Amino acid sequence: MAGRWIEQWDPEDETFWEAQGERTARRNLIFSILSEHIGFSIWTLWSVLVLFMGPEYGIDPAGKFFLVAMATLVGAFIRVPYTFAVARFGGRNWTIVAASMLLLPTGAAFLVMEPGTSYTTFMLVAMLTGVGGGNFASSMTNINSFFPLRKKGWALGLNAGGGNIGVPVVQLVGLAVIGAAGGPRVLLGIYLPFIAVSAVCAALFMDNLAPVKNDTGASKEAVKDPHTWIMSFLYIGTFGSFIGYSFAFGLVLQTQFGRTPLQAASITFIGPLLGSLIRPLGGWLADRYGGARITLWNFLGMGAATGVVVLASVEKSLSLFTGAFIVLFVLTGVGNGSTYKMIPGIFQAKAVAKGMTGEAAAAYGRRLSGASMGLIGAVGALGGLGINLAFRQSFLTAGTGTSAFVAFLAFYAACFAVTWAVYLRRPAAAAQPVAEAKPQLSYAEV
Repeated sequence: MAGRWIEQWDPEDETFWEAQGERTARRNLIFSILSEHIGFSIWTLWSVLVLFMGPEYGIDPAGKFFLVAMATLVGAFIRVPYTFAVARFGGRNWTIVAASMLLLPTGAAFLVMEPGTSYTTFMLVAMLTGVGGGNFASSMTNINSFFPLRKKGWALGLNAGGGNIGVPVVQLVGLAVIGAAGGPRVLLGIYLPFIAVSAVCAALFMDNLAPVKNDTGASKEAVKDPHTWIMSFLYIGTFGSFIGYSFAFGLVLQTQFGRTPLQAASITFIGPLLGSLIRPLGGWLADRYGGARITLWNFLGMGAATGVVVLASVEKSLSLFTGAFIVLFVLTGVGNGSTYKMIPGIFQAKAVAKGMTGEAAAAYGRRLSGASMGLIGAVGALGGLGINLAFRQSFLTAGTGTSAFVAFLAFYAACFAVTWAVYLRRPAAAAQPVAEAKPQLSYAEV
């Protein structure tokens, strides 16, 4: 596949970075955000489409939760091959392909969104939107290679946050369409030209990095490294919560509090919007104070907000429920930024523990973090599947989401404990779970 290739790239070299690296990296970041933004909008289309599905569609709330869960499932699994596609085809080239592929689920939904369509057809079309979830993995892997370690928290947070904003934007567009008494095909028709624009912009303004290669050895090493799985677990708590709640919030408002589609849509977008906007701040705070510290206190805040949500659910207080849920969304955004900042820092810290210094340590960190990001992103997204299946079961058995929120509260407590035990516990024996690490190593600063 022809395209623009940069043959040499060394962002850790400050002279190179100031002369040309930063300008090139920022340009690629801008158009990576655009593509990922549209990808998130398409991935979460069904969080809006289910609001259009009234009684004439013959689908109960449990069936709707299952539809959005299937979109989440495919979006999680497809992140792994999308991660490796960047090195195989080039970041620019793959962004063109990934953006163009969004035409398939959008066009398919345009054709089938009407009463009388079988539930199986709806489920298959919902699964197709999972390709939008894959865009996150390839985009983050690509941008991770462009920026030096000291800038990764900000850059990855901005990239992911700009992409995450695709969730509230599609919900806002859906609100406008519902408010204007338009149908679901109007919403889908709006997005088709924007998909084409994102693909064209990637072709015109992005670059491929020739030094970025798929490293089978790094992938195997990342899979065997305990930190890959620990960070996957923590990312379930942050990003899994964000994407799961983004899909489910409107349905919960409709099902538990009897909101109309317009009433639900007028609130649904607020949480994802704030959670997306705050993500770069989470990365910046992690750059300044350490990702592990920010992540630890963030999980404590998520647990507190969830406790208030449980209380509001029991008391049937819509205002308290909505307020606490929005706070929970904001905290998922902060945690998304801080956890992703931790990944390259952890592997560079391991390099230092192995006796590496300078560019050798930085290269090792890039190599392992790049290999692990796709897997961590995929496992984290599975948290969204778990959230929607938990809501489905909770509403089937009890008619409310209370029991699901209690389960989420327990999970955040576990995330808090793991973050403290592995990355912050004193003395520096926090590194002991890693066999190769030297005893004096601490990950408190990652």
